[in-house]
Amino acid sequence: MNMQIFVIANQKGGVGKTTTTVNLGAALAKKGKKVLLIDLDPQANLSSGVGFTQQFDKQHWDSNEQQAPYKSIYDVIVNGISIHSVFVSTSTPNLFLVPSHLSLAGAEIEMVNMLSRETLLKKALEKIKDDFEIALIDCPPSLGLLTINALSAADQLLIPIQCEYFALEGLGQLIGTMKLIKGINPSLQLGGVILTMFDSRTKLSTSVVEDVRSFFKETAFESIVPRNVRLSEAPSYGKTIFQYDDKSTGALAYNSLAKEFVKRFL
Repeated sequence: MNMQIFVIANQKGGVGKTTTTVNLGAALAKKGKKVLLIDLDPQANLSSGVGFTQQFDKQHWDSNEQQAPYKSIYDVIVNGISIHSVFVSTSTPNLFLVPSHLSLAGAEIEMVNMLSRETLLKKALEKIKDDFEIALIDCPPSLGLLTINALSAADQLLIPIQCEYFALEGLGQLIGTMKLIKGINPSLQLGGVILTMFDSRTKLSTSVVEDVRSFFKETAFESIVPRNVRLSEAPSYGKTIFQYDDKSTGALAYNSLAKEFVKRFL
């Protein structure tokens, strides 16, 4: 096994990064691939979206404690602990998680004076390259040191783009950052663009799809993720879309995306 690493990034928030990480990962795991999800966002939405953080006392979260009741990606990057002692299984077979925690919010300040600060995550992931087939990294909505660490470690960048106004805004900056990172990580490629939140009732959605396809050509996946109530409800129950409603349009879309993903990369 030689783990392929995919970073799911867009410095715009609310474009479907976490939803895509959870459900693409779950769809690949259903196909028998051994998948590791890495939550690199201090908000830890990926960790709660697969039901991990729900097991901890609500009081912990309400008190906004900086001390996590579990080991997280923060401990790996900042404290140098082995990633082997951090990843956990999820309720989906073949799907594993490296959780995040609010303490990660301060990590970028702590990393500033660290040696080789851009490649801390890369070094950690090298130790598990034979344990998984695929790693999907969910990034925060910024181009700070955490996202730079993810890009430095990755083979492929996947960009979710929502089918709404200003969809392409800021993408030049992300692609520019990717080109700079190629100085540290020459093998990094723009692997794919994923269209999300498509609403077939609006002309705007259709015109965004056309714009993205004309700009990114075959880099844009054929599969399009629709706006879907079930997709937005599932994370609050700590479930993937396949556990929550596997007949929904959201589930069908992520199954279709996973098929394309396998064909393109594996």
